[in-house]
Amino acid sequence: MQRKLLAVKAARANLYQPAAAEGPAPYIAKLNPQGDRAGYDTVRNEALSLCWISKVLGADEVTEFELGRIEELNEQALVVKRFDRTADNQKLRLEDFAQILNKPRGRDYQGKYEASYEEAASVITDYSVRPQIDLDRFFRRIVAFVLVGNCDAHLKNFSLLETEQGLRLSPVYDVVNTTLYPDLDSEFGLSFDGTLYKISDVTPVILRQFGLRIGLNEVSIDAAFDKIKKAALRADKVLPEDGHDPASFGSRFTQSVRDACHRILET
Repeated sequence: MQRKLLAVKAARANLYQPAAAEGPAPYIAKLNPQGDRAGYDTVRNEALSLCWISKVLGADEVTEFELGRIEELNEQALVVKRFDRTADNQKLRLEDFAQILNKPRGRDYQGKYEASYEEAASVITDYSVRPQIDLDRFFRRIVAFVLVGNCDAHLKNFSLLETEQGLRLSPVYDVVNTTLYPDLDSEFGLSFDGTLYKISDVTPVILRQFGLRIGLNEVSIDAAFDKIKKAALRADKVLPEDGHDPASFGSRFTQSVRDACHRILET
């Protein structure tokens, strides 16, 4: 479980403080793990993953975020702005797909993995006020997650958010390139049509067939791949190199994304 706390802005830029027990808490601060996973640097990983995803899918598709420091703890954090709060801190309705599909956590917290991406798409079909648009957004999101190595794309990482028009697919959140950690499972979070794949085994054909099953047509799927390919080529400039040391975190992150883009998009 990632260390998180509710936060408020401090007086200076990029500084935050833990939120009080009562009152506004418009930010969530995510901290690096401790103990046997202290070296994972999930803060940098998620910041890079969200940055790359925002370049590929568009900034409006991703939760607002920045790297900040928790003043009281003197720790760096990935700080995300809560999109389920209004400007005057009123709570918006937000339900993740595990809640909607009635997948209880269970003692081992595995309920969020017990579904397919087709079942997740059915939530959009049944409840979004703009289902065809949100299905297209969902499809592009899954393709982008394959590219960035986000294996942990489970039901609780997708939500429907209250808007003025009604329920819509929420922005992207909780994205980490898990392929950089060899001790983590490399299977993609949910199944495609009942089959669980290692992320390295997900192919363009599997993704295209998935798009057809959730109700997209060939034209929409081609357009999605074309747009993602062009955006990924532009987004390459945000990938780090870390002094050309192939063993460094930045170089491994960059190589994993470039390899996936070559395999899926033929870049």
